[in-house]
Amino acid sequence: MTEDEYDYEALGLVAGLEIHQQLDTATKLFCQCPTAIREPEDASRQFTRYLHPTRSELGELDDAAVEESKVEREFTYLAYDSTCLVEEDDEPPHRLDEEALETALEVAQLMDMNPVDQAHVMRKIVVDGSNTSGFQRSTLIATGGSIETSDGAVGIEDLLLEEESAQRVEETDDGVTYGLDRLGIPLVEIGTSPDIRSPEQALEAAERIGMLLRSTGKVKRGLGTIRQDVNVSIEDGARVEIKGVQSLDDIDDIVRNEVRRQAKLVEIVEELAERDAGVGDPRTVTEVFEGTESGVIGGALSSGGSVTAVPLYGFDGLVGREIAPDRRLGTEFSDHAKRHGAGGIFHTDELPAYGVTDEEVQSLRDAVDAGENDAVAIVAAETAVAESAIEAVAARARTALEGVPEETRGANDDGTTRYLRPLPGAARMYPETDVPPVEPDPSDVPEPELLTEKVERYQEEYGLGEGLSEQVAYGTHMSFFEDVVADGIDPTLAATTLESTLTELRRDDVPVDQLTADHLEGVLEMAEDGDLPNEGIPDLLSVLAEEPEQSPEAAAEDAGLGSAGEDEVRETIVEVVERNEGQVEEEGMQAFSGLMGECMGALRGKADGDLVSELLREEIQKRA
Repeated sequence: MTEDEYDYEALGLVAGLEIHQQLDTATKLFCQCPTAIREPEDASRQFTRYLHPTRSELGELDDAAVEESKVEREFTYLAYDSTCLVEEDDEPPHRLDEEALETALEVAQLMDMNPVDQAHVMRKIVVDGSNTSGFQRSTLIATGGSIETSDGAVGIEDLLLEEESAQRVEETDDGVTYGLDRLGIPLVEIGTSPDIRSPEQALEAAERIGMLLRSTGKVKRGLGTIRQDVNVSIEDGARVEIKGVQSLDDIDDIVRNEVRRQAKLVEIVEELAERDAGVGDPRTVTEVFEGTESGVIGGALSSGGSVTAVPLYGFDGLVGREIAPDRRLGTEFSDHAKRHGAGGIFHTDELPAYGVTDEEVQSLRDAVDAGENDAVAIVAAETAVAESAIEAVAARARTALEGVPEETRGANDDGTTRYLRPLPGAARMYPETDVPPVEPDPSDVPEPELLTEKVERYQEEYGLGEGLSEQVAYGTHMSFFEDVVADGIDPTLAATTLESTLTELRRDDVPVDQLTADHLEGVLEMAEDGDLPNEGIPDLLSVLAEEPEQSPEAAAEDAGLGSAGEDEVRETIVEVVERNEGQVEEEGMQAFSGLMGECMGALRGKADGDLVSELLREEIQKRA
């Protein structure tokens, strides 16, 4: 059966979503630092930490945190001129940000959720270095809502307000470097009920939630500002949490591939049972590869390392079986080895290869008492790493005998996933004692206008076309558009500048990201007041993008982009017409199109196109 033939209802597919969306607030969730993202080279200093798991109030240790801590790593943090003691975990957090709380309540309204009477901040243990404190602060804000999809309603179980993790900058064998600019940005986490029954419904639900979030006008936009986690299981499989789906368009593929992976693992379990398969004890087999021509193995041995192996009885041909696009059961084993510092594994389903000979493969089989129906997996690395990695491979192989393991996996760019850690348990959460609880009051929180409603209003109220209305409503400049229109800017002028002009400039490699709201507002005001013709807007924006320290007025003056008077425009047109007098006499008004372009070029955006057209027609008619 291929993945396209899967009957998701028959397989018992159950899925749910967790949407994490950064909020566009002025300050972070527990301090007054700005929420702007910085470049790593802007860091003014750095410091290092080692993190270890802590016990819950009941004295329990979370399995996921314990496994994470087995990999001894040093964490380096890049601090900036705006970094404060709260971000460094050298000062207690401040009170919950009110702007973030109000935005979370707006989102809750849009999904018909019930705010809690009292919101308590909790600590969630995280020891992967993404938070300097070793935990993430999270607050339940609302419960019990729903959204509609074409395949029925999907329940919304909870909405939490959380602090964003630090941005991973670089990872080496010794540790990870994080930037503190992202740490503490407020985000909402929205968890659905397990009501999703198909990949298509998962995508539609995510799109609906995304639209509701953007309707507030108070969420950050761009790559990395929204992340989707997907929980997937089939009846004979297990619940798997897939973290970090960056692109919403990948969700349906992620669900399809996870269903396929679990179905293939179930098939492998059945075959292993028929073969009476088992997993032997790991052992060292360094002597098999003395003098090997394999670059990977030889490199490990020349550095004083070892080769370890585990016999997989009855696994022949199954370790190399594909369970997802370009991923095999052996890839699953390799993921676990990598968690312990190894570069990966070799196994006999793919050997001889990579410089390993037939003779070495046979010697390996003999060394671990593996027969022709058995497989062998090996790790070549520094001795301590090789030993812990092969133990992890053996443990995962034993799980393959039992079924699909419950686990947390990471999303890959190609729609597949990789093993990260066990599923977290309740032991990772405990109260935050440094932040007092708050009592959310939704009574003063207005319900935002949906983006779909904005599209209709822009057409009716502003006379924009449907396409332009959708571009503005769903675009990154929606809030700015509404602000400038409220200040008296023509809606069509504002919409075309923000959606069409900026897009065209970006395609021409103009650094439009350098433009600020003050730049855009100033240019639009100049055009509205008649100090800049509409045709001059692209040129002035280009100048400001290259020289953002200038004001729109100064940039226009330096570039000669001010609005020309009618006499100056007519004088330029007369010069163009006289220069092309022969063409005018011969073609008459048919010469208009060519001369119009020449006139606009000569005026360099200093005159409105309608005025140039009118005066050019007059001059041609005089001579025709």
